[in-house]
Amino acid sequence: MNIDLIGFPMDLGADRRGVGMGAAALRIAGIKDKLADLGYAVDDLGDVLVPNREDQAVNNVKLKFMPQIAEASRNLAQMFQDSLMQNHLPLCLGGDHSIALGSIAGLAAACRRKGMIPGLIWIDAHPDANTEQTTPTGNIHGMALSASLGLGHPDLVQLFGFGPKIRPENCTVIGVRSIDPLEKENLQQLGVTVFTMTDIDRMGIGAVIELVLNTVCPRSDSLHVSFDLDALDPSFAPGVGTPVPGGLTYREAHLIMEAIAETHMMVSMDVAEVNPVLDIRNQSAEVAAGIVASCLGKRIF
Repeated sequence: MNIDLIGFPMDLGADRRGVGMGAAALRIAGIKDKLADLGYAVDDLGDVLVPNREDQAVNNVKLKFMPQIAEASRNLAQMFQDSLMQNHLPLCLGGDHSIALGSIAGLAAACRRKGMIPGLIWIDAHPDANTEQTTPTGNIHGMALSASLGLGHPDLVQLFGFGPKIRPENCTVIGVRSIDPLEKENLQQLGVTVFTMTDIDRMGIGAVIELVLNTVCPRSDSLHVSFDLDALDPSFAPGVGTPVPGGLTYREAHLIMEAIAETHMMVSMDVAEVNPVLDIRNQSAEVAAGIVASCLGKRIF
């Protein structure tokens, strides 16, 4: 299989600066070589153009930089769709988690053209299910999941010409440990299955990922994995903008990815919130690159 790396240095969706250098940090961590060592033909398509934050104005404090994010996300969606229509696997290197707006839109568009049903596994400390009515910050990286599922501002929900992108019953969230009160209501309204860290502590990560795959896979024939590095505990990945203690361990994250790889259903992926400014000697990017390799078939034995 061919893998297309697409950098998306998006930092307009969050308040903490530095995440726009995440794609470069992942490249420095050797993500291309790690995937090539698994036998893939890997092509780095470069970066999607993202406007310089200092040159942009905020017109709506509840939807910060929405026009700029939407425009860049449409370009990303087109690249994802083109890659998938060539039967390549697009891998987006971010960037704050608003990157998922474009990557999921591109996947959904390709699936519509191929007559396929997309599924989504969202791995994150935060469910990113706010809207302009519920957001405490106005940051769009906290709205990417809800918009992809059909809830939120029309310019986000209908990005790339249609919406919703994913049926809520075909989406599962793993690793949540920080959620806003009204955001919880949005998830309940959508009917999304959420596994919190409490669920993982009680059940064990093996049982959780088995439930996830037994729920999502029978309802879909292609998977997108949206991986936010802050799903991991900060002791393993300190270089993220919104760290929350009590996250996934290094091995739990790898087990999730190894189980996904065994389905042979993943067709696209994004990696979000790698922030080298907050990192220690690129430790977090190296961890993220290794976890991506596990999702694409790397095994211990």
